[in-house]
Amino acid sequence: MAENKTQKTQLSVEDFINSVDHEGKRNDAIEILEMMKTITKEEPRMWGTSIIGFGDLRYKYASGREGDWFKVGFSPRKTKISMYISGCDVSMHEQLLAKLGKHKTGKGCLYINKLADVDMEVLKEMTKQGYDNPNIPH
Repeated sequence: MAENKTQKTQLSVEDFINSVDHEGKRNDAIEILEMMKTITKEEPRMWGTSIIGFGDLRYKYASGREGDWFKVGFSPRKTKISMYISGCDVSMHEQLLAKLGKHKTGKGCLYINKLADVDMEVLKEMTKQGYDNPNIPH
């Protein structure tokens, strides 16, 4: 069975964040990093070259595919900040998403342009819920 393309690495989280070109996105990344450290009480790790993850999670799909992932994480991408806060299904946060502010969602990701667009208390609650109960299929 194939392994996930994105694996935990020894790359430096600090170096990655410092490499973010856009100052506003870099500052938001620092704020998200500190928020996630506080909520998870874990040290961040790089996953691949561009995702910062917190916590370890072993999952197994009904198909039998297994893998390792993180409980919550994020990536400051060029256009948006990708937030991985609910395993494979962002819809578990439906009520909170209604209060969050400007965002988009994919099946497993929350996308925001900048932190100023969202309610930080709602984002913190979503992150806490995602960390405490990651929605990874079994």
